[in-house]
Amino acid sequence: MDLFDKCIEYYPIVEEAKRTGFYPYFRALDTEPDRRVMIKGKELIMLGSNNYLGLTTHPKVKQAAIKAIERFGTGCTGSRFLNGTLDIHEELEIKLAEFLKQEDCIVFSTGYQTNLGVISSLVRKGDFAIVDKLDHASILDGCQMSFGESVRFRHNDMENLDKVLAGLERDCGKLIVVDGIFSMEGDIIDLPNVVKIGKKYNAKIMVDDAHSVGVLGARGAGAADYFNLEDQVDLIMGTFSKSFATIGGYVAGNHKVITYIRHQARSLMFSASIPPPAVATVLAALEIVKNEPERRQKLWDNTNKMLKAFKEMGYNTETSCTPVIPLHIGEFNRAINFWHDLYEAGIFANPVIPPAVPPGRSLIRTSYMATHTDEDLDEALDIFKKVGKKAGVI
Repeated sequence: MDLFDKCIEYYPIVEEAKRTGFYPYFRALDTEPDRRVMIKGKELIMLGSNNYLGLTTHPKVKQAAIKAIERFGTGCTGSRFLNGTLDIHEELEIKLAEFLKQEDCIVFSTGYQTNLGVISSLVRKGDFAIVDKLDHASILDGCQMSFGESVRFRHNDMENLDKVLAGLERDCGKLIVVDGIFSMEGDIIDLPNVVKIGKKYNAKIMVDDAHSVGVLGARGAGAADYFNLEDQVDLIMGTFSKSFATIGGYVAGNHKVITYIRHQARSLMFSASIPPPAVATVLAALEIVKNEPERRQKLWDNTNKMLKAFKEMGYNTETSCTPVIPLHIGEFNRAINFWHDLYEAGIFANPVIPPAVPPGRSLIRTSYMATHTDEDLDEALDIFKKVGKKAGVI
């Protein structure tokens, strides 16, 4: 069989979906990613973004990026390990560590690379990574890249986590890796019990706060902040591509552990560092997160409004309790048709289909921003009501 046969067989499926207008991916925006966007002249309410605090268009954030280009240029053209470290990279790491109440921090080029680098460098032969079945793909890929073994426990099932850990040798190295907010389900990890069970079996704990930082906690510092467990979690990982409005990733923790990761994580050592405007963007966004709690409160007001309305309409949002609100549709074709009707009516949302979810569990992933107005959300709810009734979903 020719190596490219699979590609040739796959191609007509994509082309047919594009031809009929039922291809939901790689749709280019004509405008900046705000609460409303334009695609080929069509205005849509953006309910498919991870821009939770709406900072991608914040004047202070944009100005910080512009000033960084003027001072440092457009890129570093090298890895952090060699020539790609600027003083603002170090400034950001210090400020993130302080914000997360950790000793040290290292910044990666993307969140995906952060999980790959951290897990593959720490979990070695004879060690185990213990992961929630619904953890992000980057966590699972990091496990595959390591020389250790990985085992999964049922989603947010603490009894099953205990059982899995009980089946491992007491003296082996163990790293429990969980999402803070799960990116498709929209629920929050039961971190207090993860910590309790982790201590019982001498396991270290890493929380992927990609969707939680800026969203959860009294300070907006993520799941550990939300549960007041900053001193009980060993590693806090996150991204800059959600609340921090740009691209990049980081991990914070014990100084000696972070030092080890700096010198062992291949995804850090062999990737160019994030460019100056991205670093400056995060520094500016971090100040807004710390100094404008009312922005986070507005995000939660919008979230609670939408959750309440969806449930009253009869939508199945399952365990969601955060700005990530899935609408469970069912079969693949039904979900794609539902997405298409939403799009035509003026809503940008994301269809999630197999293999990202099990067969028969396709959904529409919606997510909300602090900058959405009541008018935006009321208009969206009217569309969801009409489309949902037409499709027989509600």
